[in-house]
Amino acid sequence: MTLAYLDPRSGDTFPIETPRWCGAAQAPLLLTPLPGITRDRIDAGTRSLWRYRAALPLPVAAPISMGEGCTPLLPRRLHGAEVLLKCEWFMPTGSFKDRGASVMLSLLRQQGIDAVLEDSSGNGGAAVSAYAAAGGMHATIMAPTSTSPAKTVQMHAHGAGVELIPGNRQATSDAAVARSNRIFYASHSWHPFFLHGTKTLAYELWEDLGFRAPDNIVMPCGVGTNVLGCEIGFAELLRAGQIDCLPRIFAAQPANCAPIAAAFMAGSDVAVPTTITPTVAEGTAIAQPVRLREVLGVLRATRGGAVTLTEAEIGRATLDLARTGIYVEPTSAQAAAAFGKLLETGTIAPDQTTVLVLTGSGLKATPRIAELMGIAL
Repeated sequence: MTLAYLDPRSGDTFPIETPRWCGAAQAPLLLTPLPGITRDRIDAGTRSLWRYRAALPLPVAAPISMGEGCTPLLPRRLHGAEVLLKCEWFMPTGSFKDRGASVMLSLLRQQGIDAVLEDSSGNGGAAVSAYAAAGGMHATIMAPTSTSPAKTVQMHAHGAGVELIPGNRQATSDAAVARSNRIFYASHSWHPFFLHGTKTLAYELWEDLGFRAPDNIVMPCGVGTNVLGCEIGFAELLRAGQIDCLPRIFAAQPANCAPIAAAFMAGSDVAVPTTITPTVAEGTAIAQPVRLREVLGVLRATRGGAVTLTEAEIGRATLDLARTGIYVEPTSAQAAAAFGKLLETGTIAPDQTTVLVLTGSGLKATPRIAELMGIAL
């Protein structure tokens, strides 16, 4: 199949040469499937995610790169079982979003885009700001007024124009879509190039594990860019004959904001009524994920699932990890809390190879973690 933008719901395709962020009637897009690569096509001399450039949708003559990727995979014993922690906060801006930002902005810049708009509750905006600055592009970031100052200050420092939008996270997304007719909307939630950055996590885990797939991957999930990226990457590896089956993918969400988990547990392909309240796991506080149907499809196709977590469980996991030397934001710690629940129910077996994806640094959430510890700042 010729490489093109793909609306997975209608089957419509659009030329890849023309930059776009959505399909007809603002449908979220993917790319038509790629064949994947074999281990001999890894650029072993490159110490970043660009070692997998042969798997990316288009060749890039001059990537915008700051050494993102190649993050540690640490063995730990949690909840009485051995597990592997993929430390995605070892990125230039402190979160996994650097994977998507590096690939998305490199491809868009090559296509002539020099100014971009992003909406974000924090980490996505920080990543797009940093990589736009590194690539000589201008970024405008819209963020909710509730966004952690540690994240908005980072955006400002990179020279981005930052606009704080009153209301909830959805209000920020709506404001960005309304602005998209004036500046190119390079959204981590919407643009399929971003997913082809996050898919490098799958290639990296495959290489980390001696060119095999883990049994299970547990990760925090808001919009679902990591869930979708992992499935895209491992599906390519399956297509290329490099793995025998897809790993099971599990999404962890706060009970206070769990639209994907609620739909999954209800057996629905669309959103179901659910109560949304504030959560300490702000990075996953997405009430209306635009790719909900596709994320649900991945969880079901991989025989994975969804786990909801109370605020107490998220807070406890954050501090428990910190006391083993792992300092991540509460959003990230959901993976560890979910792992405990999956073990308890027998959904995951202790002798399986399970990877917990820890997505963001605890330094991004100092006020939140201080509150958990009862420390006044």
